[in-house]
Amino acid sequence: MNFSYEIIKECPKTKARAGIFHTPHGDIKTPVFMPVGTQATVKGLMVEQLKDIGSQIILSNTYHLYLRPGHEIVKQAGGLHKFMNWDRPILTDSGGFQVFSLSSLRKVSEDGVEFRSHLNGSKHFITPEKDMEIQEALGADIIMAFDQCTEAGCSYEKAFKARNLTKQWLERCYKYHTTENQMLFPIVQGNIYKDLRKICVEDCLPYAKCGIAIGGLSVGEEKSVMYDILDYLHPLLPHNQPRYLMGVGSPDCLIEGFARGIDMMDCVLPTRIARNGTAFTRKGKMVIKNSSFKNDFKPIEEDCDCYACKNYSRAYIRHLINAGEMLGAQLLSIHNLRTLIRLAEESREAILGDYFKDYYEEFVTNYDLSKSRF
Repeated sequence: MNFSYEIIKECPKTKARAGIFHTPHGDIKTPVFMPVGTQATVKGLMVEQLKDIGSQIILSNTYHLYLRPGHEIVKQAGGLHKFMNWDRPILTDSGGFQVFSLSSLRKVSEDGVEFRSHLNGSKHFITPEKDMEIQEALGADIIMAFDQCTEAGCSYEKAFKARNLTKQWLERCYKYHTTENQMLFPIVQGNIYKDLRKICVEDCLPYAKCGIAIGGLSVGEEKSVMYDILDYLHPLLPHNQPRYLMGVGSPDCLIEGFARGIDMMDCVLPTRIARNGTAFTRKGKMVIKNSSFKNDFKPIEEDCDCYACKNYSRAYIRHLINAGEMLGAQLLSIHNLRTLIRLAEESREAILGDYFKDYYEEFVTNYDLSKSRF
């Protein structure tokens, strides 16, 4: 097997665990936060900067790369690793969430999803088999099964139908996928309905060979609801496989996810809010572009070890953001990503050192939840 996962230590007072996920492009120490490079790039950052902040693995998006530049071009380039000059692990999502987000531009059937491109309105049809073809051409180490996500607050009937489609599509993905140097993760859907979540786990178990994903959370529901679902799912999921919570990535959600046994998390949030002039801190968000920081010559966060905090002030970064200079967004992106990666690193150290419960409680006590909305 090119893939395996070993749990090194578990926290007896929480569900947190530290492990190593072995992949063809290197080992991933978990828990881990994974930066998102939607279109084969983490916006504004070079791979050298990503490595400098400790990125072990990055994500790219099947939907976007299928539309532009096209998966065949990426394949001709030698796959995503060569195309984007990244020699560490890569994960591609199935594009199911992006298709879900298209709303009025899509039509779902048992065969697959018909949709119109958000770029030029061109019509496309993606089946589970086509999705596997695209992801195999992209060449990521970890790929996702094609699934149907549902919006927060949807009816039980709608969530049930989506679960049925997700199961059918998973079976078709698994049958089509034969590439041994890629690990296919099934995705647990079911919205906020615990009985559907349980059924979806049972659907996924035969296909979860070295990893399982949890989808359909952080799509509008309250965070307390997400945490409750994670608590419910914990004993149902395979113990000896990495658990990936999709699309979740604020500092408070990260620590709460790790405490509930989540091993892998990702989100576009850290770079998105950076472009809007907002920084993550251990105490909540900081809107650097605000006038209160124009004469503030301290670093974004005093004890942060990132390049931005070691070399630049809040006042300077605020100036860059308000002047429309791309360096401002770049520096904030470096800081925000490093904040989440460092949080994962420190959580791992705390698990290994038998003090994760104390680390978790101190973080939660100091984090201002009123500053957690973005």
